[in-house]
Amino acid sequence: KIRIGNDITITIIEVRGDQVKVGVEAPKDVKVFRQEVFNAIQNENRAAVVNTANLDALSQFSSIKKE
Repeated sequence: KIRIGNDITITIIEVRGDQVKVGVEAPKDVKVFRQEVFNAIQNENRAAVVNTANLDALSQFSSIKKE
């Protein structure tokens, strides 16, 4: 087991060949992700910011009055 601070415990549950099962005990307010999941979340967040910026730019066109 590995302790991180007072509230987080990392436990090696099983080792089989080249696979390792890891358990994480942490408070509900601590987000725990595998690296590839964390990277995917970050990429989605970046894409959402770009899309929001594009929507803001488009909304400026809707305020232009036709003559």
